[in-house]
Amino acid sequence: MRVDDFDFTLPEELIADRPISPREAARMLVVQGECADHQVGALPDFLKEGDVLVFNDTKVIPARLRGLRRTAKVEVTLHKNVSSDTWHAFAKPAKKLKPGDIIQFSDDFSALVSQKLEGGEVVLSFNAAGPALMEKLMEQGEIPLPPYIGSIRQVDDQDKKDYQTIFAKDEGAVAAPTAGLHFTPELMQKIKDKGVTCVATTLHVGAGTFLPVKVDDTNDHKMHAEFGILSEDVAARINACREKGGRVVSVGTTSLRLLESAADEKGVLHPFRGETDIFITPGYRFRAVDVLMTNFHLPKSTLFMLVSAFCGTETMKQAYAHAIEQKYRFYSYGDASLLMP
Repeated sequence: MRVDDFDFTLPEELIADRPISPREAARMLVVQGECADHQVGALPDFLKEGDVLVFNDTKVIPARLRGLRRTAKVEVTLHKNVSSDTWHAFAKPAKKLKPGDIIQFSDDFSALVSQKLEGGEVVLSFNAAGPALMEKLMEQGEIPLPPYIGSIRQVDDQDKKDYQTIFAKDEGAVAAPTAGLHFTPELMQKIKDKGVTCVATTLHVGAGTFLPVKVDDTNDHKMHAEFGILSEDVAARINACREKGGRVVSVGTTSLRLLESAADEKGVLHPFRGETDIFITPGYRFRAVDVLMTNFHLPKSTLFMLVSAFCGTETMKQAYAHAIEQKYRFYSYGDASLLMP
């Protein structure tokens, strides 16, 4: 398919640079044949007893580092963990970096450029490993806000709280599973009171989620792989809900991609632990997910392609046109949609 088929024009003023407070006060566009305007706080009204709500419990780490290669400034954003001391990262500027270069982040914290890959990507081997490396990231790193927010304002301490879901516990993501940002303990209690089962998966979202699609045809695009875990217990609970007629409601495209990666042809989920580079475009047959809650995505992005596959390209173009006309807030800190094909 042509990538241009997924283009639309978004006024820059609709890009949210801060979340709404309280979180569940964000708007929610319900797409069920037609579009209806609601708030996230109304989500329980659209759930049924016996449904299962699936979250992503990954935790965002301070994955953006600023350092020096000799006297030249370098910024790196970690995006994929390779081993206890090694990460793939996107570097700026990457052009002058060479294998063997040392990037110094502080007096006692540095990384060796062990490989140089395509598209500004490098492999970094740090002088700290495991918990010690995580401690250094907490000291020296900053939350890697998406480029479309970073171009509007600087990252600050408030982002450490805002850019983390209430479910976050498994460190490893460099981008938040943003649909989960709308949830509060109060909203969760209302959902549970409705008789809905809530479970968590883990998909460590990588910085590759922000990369533009640079090809003309979707067949030529290569997705960055991300590490995910679906436990045996959670797979069994979701399967049991489905067998009883409950719907699988995915909170976010990250949870959806993991569930679809773990499902067999009959839609039965199996435990999963490993990398997925699943790329979902129109024509894909969904096997595991019935309803999707997600934020509003970038033009020509893999995520807009995914929601177009879920609800139909024309339906999503009409929904996004409605959202733009009604001045919904877009992207990571923006409003939500509830897609019920």
